Amino acid sequence: MYLERIRKHHGKKQYVTTLIRESYRDGGKVKHRTIANLSKLPVHITQNIETLLNNQETNFQKLDTLKICNSREYGASFAFINLVRELGLDKIIYSRKADWQQDVLAMIIGRLIYQGSKLHLTHLHHDSILWELTGFKNHSCPDVAEHCYRPLDRLLERQAVIQKELADKHLNNGSIILYDITSSYLKGEYVGSELVDFGYSRDNKRKHEQIVIGLLTNEAGCPVAVEVFRGNTSDQTTVLDQAKKLANDYHVKDVIFVGDRGMLTPKRIDEVNDLGYKTLTALSHPQLRELRDRGVINPSQFTKDAVVEIADPDNASIRYFLCKNPDKEIGNKETRDILVAKTKEALEKVATNNKKNEQQKRAQIGKIMAKYKVGKFFEWSFQSNKLSFQIHDDKITAEEDFDGCYVIRTDSALNKEDAVTGYKNLTYVERAFRNIKTMSLEIRPIYHQLDHRIKAHVFLCMLAYYVEWHAIQRLKPLFAQDGKGAKKHFSFARVIERLRSIRIQDCSLNEIKIPGIITTPDNEQQKILDLLKCSQKREI
Repeated sequence: MYLERIRKHHGKKQYVTTLIRESYRDGGKVKHRTIANLSKLPVHITQNIETLLNNQETNFQKLDTLKICNSREYGASFAFINLVRELGLDKIIYSRKADWQQDVLAMIIGRLIYQGSKLHLTHLHHDSILWELTGFKNHSCPDVAEHCYRPLDRLLERQAVIQKELADKHLNNGSIILYDITSSYLKGEYVGSELVDFGYSRDNKRKHEQIVIGLLTNEAGCPVAVEVFRGNTSDQTTVLDQAKKLANDYHVKDVIFVGDRGMLTPKRIDEVNDLGYKTLTALSHPQLRELRDRGVINPSQFTKDAVVEIADPDNASIRYFLCKNPDKEIGNKETRDILVAKTKEALEKVATNNKKNEQQKRAQIGKIMAKYKVGKFFEWSFQSNKLSFQIHDDKITAEEDFDGCYVIRTDSALNKEDAVTGYKNLTYVERAFRNIKTMSLEIRPIYHQLDHRIKAHVFLCMLAYYVEWHAIQRLKPLFAQDGKGAKKHFSFARVIERLRSIRIQDCSLNEIKIPGIITTPDNEQQKILDLLKCSQKREI
């Protein structure tokens, strides 16, 4: 190691950059890298350090005086704050550098690498360089109200503007746009809330109140906009407002709006069409059976080797793409057989129970049918409080004909390959929800008590996923070269852990303080930094 001073002249002023550098060999070539930037230290300290480095053999005997006085996480905070700035997200959040904007960046990066409450994040100032990298120079603990809640309120005020800029950047006229919703449960009391309510829980938390979250992404799954709805909101009632947002707020034209089968109902499709948009979705089981009854499709047309295209005989602008998934075919049959068997077993217990009257038994049967959802295959009746039932095997056989089959519907000009791919891309939105809601970003459970803070928290998590999505795109070569199954080494969580182990440390040697020494990345860490396009220059 050696000390190097780089002098630059600007007019009559001279600027000196003082660096600790080291030489190393790479493939037979001698290269140099920076270990620490000492430019902010007083001159007499840098001179002492230079003396130590120049007499390394003498001082090697005194290494027992070397102490690491302080060690904080550096690599992940550094990498992701650099990524945020390279993506221009900081400027999208607010065009000028402001304290609240920098606090928002700390919360976005903190959501990626330190999931937990806002209060927990402020208490990490002793353990991570994150707050310092985002402009917090005071070495005391950031105040949760001043540095989290108030910046959250400012962020929410700018949500519409930020989402408009993201739409301008990632949505194009004539493109495919993906939309889906999910729910997230809350804990606490929410008296008077206009958002929090009981509803269909996708988290299987039926005893908890919840909110509903709608997410718009581009064709590749890059998030563009998010909206929070009341917890009892149904999927399809959110569609029109989202389509209007695309048309009126983002001014996107001729797009193909993609939603799942429960969302794009015939009425919703008409509303989206009225805005000048086309749609892409899949048919529900009743719609599939209706096509069969009309003679438009039949089970023999579904094959696992090819997608069959059929035009609607009553409307040539509507086309159907018939697909079959062999794995789902097996799964559908196994699941149905299990549910039918469980329903039969439960009905037999009701039939042999002589302690309950007919009304009580009917209530039991209602619960059984609601639980297993195969009531259409059963016929039952009572006579003198005796239950009798039978299974309609013909209906089960008719249902088996369509096991593993699904039909994609569109009124656009997409060819069958692009239509099938476009609909399957809804898995990108599902992946976004999975990452936002589970271990990656942990949006839930939500503890915020005020509606506007709940909205701001959800928006913050969406922006964190925006950063994660771009990071994953850059890390694709790393994941592509990885193993599979038990041999799989990398995940996004593993990448973060590898970066978090890059530390910044304050040291002392012979009572000379050497602050800000950053651990040298190993080859694996350096590869991650290179893929994320992070320079090694320290930006503090």
